[in-house]
Amino acid sequence: MKKALVVFIAVLFILPVALFAGGAKEQGAAASGGAEKFKVAFIYIGLPGDLGWTFEQDQGRKMIEEQLGDKVETTFVENVPEGPDASRIIRQYAQKGYNMIFATSFGYMDPMVEVAAEFPNVYFEHCSGYKTADNMATYFGRMYQARYLSGLVAGKAIGQGESIGYVAAFPIPEVVRGINAFTIGVRKVNPTATVKVVWTNTWYDPVKEREAAVALLDSGVKLIAQHQDTTEPQKAAQERGLVSVGYDSDMGKFVGDSVLVSPKWHWGSYFVKTVQDAINGTWKTHSYWGGLKDGVVQLSDFSPKVSQEVKDLVGAEQKKIIDGSWDVFWGPVKGQDGKVVVADGSKMADGDMLGMNFLVEGVVGSLGN
Repeated sequence: MKKALVVFIAVLFILPVALFAGGAKEQGAAASGGAEKFKVAFIYIGLPGDLGWTFEQDQGRKMIEEQLGDKVETTFVENVPEGPDASRIIRQYAQKGYNMIFATSFGYMDPMVEVAAEFPNVYFEHCSGYKTADNMATYFGRMYQARYLSGLVAGKAIGQGESIGYVAAFPIPEVVRGINAFTIGVRKVNPTATVKVVWTNTWYDPVKEREAAVALLDSGVKLIAQHQDTTEPQKAAQERGLVSVGYDSDMGKFVGDSVLVSPKWHWGSYFVKTVQDAINGTWKTHSYWGGLKDGVVQLSDFSPKVSQEVKDLVGAEQKKIIDGSWDVFWGPVKGQDGKVVVADGSKMADGDMLGMNFLVEGVVGSLGN
């Protein structure tokens, strides 16, 4: 992320973990016999069955197998904690002869940098980080664009001046950027609405994330949004007879029509191109940050509860983002205190967005809890 990056939490996870080669669960094609195949390994922070972040990364891995067929062999290891021990697991794949390794969470960045220096002939791809090397690239998506669009839907779904609850993971730029973009969308159509933020300091903890959603619902919010890897906040809203906005994948498929829409990831095209480039010998280090135009971030299908009028509004706003005539953090943008952060007619630079450490007007909460 941004060079002048704020210090943020890198050692996360609550899930009990049994470590690879001593127990983290490795799955996929066995690394046997097919020396002619290009071998690709994925390091997962959670479970493909989380129906969220890891689920969508795994959908991308499957697309590699579907589109590149006999050229490739893929595998994955799940439930790998962020932090120092990730180095050992990444290193073991390099030692086993894997040609390319994808590490799919921010806290794998420094472990991957360490291992990449030891294996200059292996390709390394890290999700959401900012450090690169000759054989290590980064990839991420402009999820803030889809978040903004979902904010339009959310703002239209509540009464003027009502509140939305937002169950948030960690106060890092990625999450802050999403909260801000969502809130800008909400307040474009509902100028007096507020977005209440509760931090769980988790990526995947169904119990904590449900508890946070319930607390927000008890406080009187009319809709739930979130940035975690479970569907529990959406389920909590549904149980109260209220609606929600999902994240990561199309959570309406797992929860129902109460999920109005979900900003979601679509990694497959990027994964396939990146692996094919490596096979062709044309891969070069890069820092990829694609958006709606590339299709790496998308909106799911709308719930039947969303009106055609709202769908048309979202379509018009999406068109402006895709054709480049406007983007979410183009001024004027105001901070929580009402002071202008991005002047009218100006647009926030990518570096400033990647290091975002302020909340916009309309957000109730702080970065300190």
